[in-house]
Amino acid sequence: MKTIRKHEFGEVTAYRLGYAPVGKPLMSVCVFAMGDLFIDTGQSHMQKTVLDIAAAHRVSTVLLTHHHEDHSGNAAAIKKQCNASVMAHPLTVDKLRQPFKVFPYQQWVWGPTTPLAPEPFRSNFFEHHGLGFQIIHSPGHSRDHCAFVVPDRGWLFSGDLYLGDHIKFFRADEKIDEQIHSLQHLLRYDFDALFCNHRPMAKNGKKHLASKLQFLEDFYGRVSSLARQGLDEITIMRQLGLKEQWLVKMICFGNVSMRNMVRSVMASSEAN
Repeated sequence: MKTIRKHEFGEVTAYRLGYAPVGKPLMSVCVFAMGDLFIDTGQSHMQKTVLDIAAAHRVSTVLLTHHHEDHSGNAAAIKKQCNASVMAHPLTVDKLRQPFKVFPYQQWVWGPTTPLAPEPFRSNFFEHHGLGFQIIHSPGHSRDHCAFVVPDRGWLFSGDLYLGDHIKFFRADEKIDEQIHSLQHLLRYDFDALFCNHRPMAKNGKKHLASKLQFLEDFYGRVSSLARQGLDEITIMRQLGLKEQWLVKMICFGNVSMRNMVRSVMASSEAN
């Protein structure tokens, strides 16, 4: 099943895309359009739909928040069809030059990626038709992750740094200490609209991002306190009443789990 929903947020249009080979999509992802500018490109399983949208907008420029397949999946196709410039952080550029491996569940839910050579961001500021974007390297979800703030409009394009006030699992390569620092940095900016690729909101975005930060800080404090007492991750989870989403963990071959969050805290705590 394929789904598409269009949400209008003033000058920003969000196209929410969902795909599942059987049944309803497990998770949707948004492509954001501002005239002929795209932020992220969605999953390649939705390529025909995304290319139709890109053609309708006559896309000339694409900004990528990071390399993950649900964000960069159609970048090469849009670049080819629309002769568009695709821009990204230098780490994203390096990652996308060659094919990169994804887990079977990622290919099933999002689809494969196609290598391309984006242009690296030349500075921390990008202007397009009068819109000025502050480019903020914000690692934690991935090493190359970036967010974009448009101060004049009060917008934050947060990529995958938000997802929800409270979360129940982490990817194995996520780093909680880096996410905390990135969220702290982003909250110094003035914005109200939070354009998360999986849960966009036009109002009260700063409040929700602060709630996510508070959740991660509290989680970090509780887990690190028990880790300093010498407890292992299983015991820590039991004492804190942290429940594993076993179906998610099995489908993702352990790449996504609550245990990964605990491990991330313990690794950071040991390093410090």
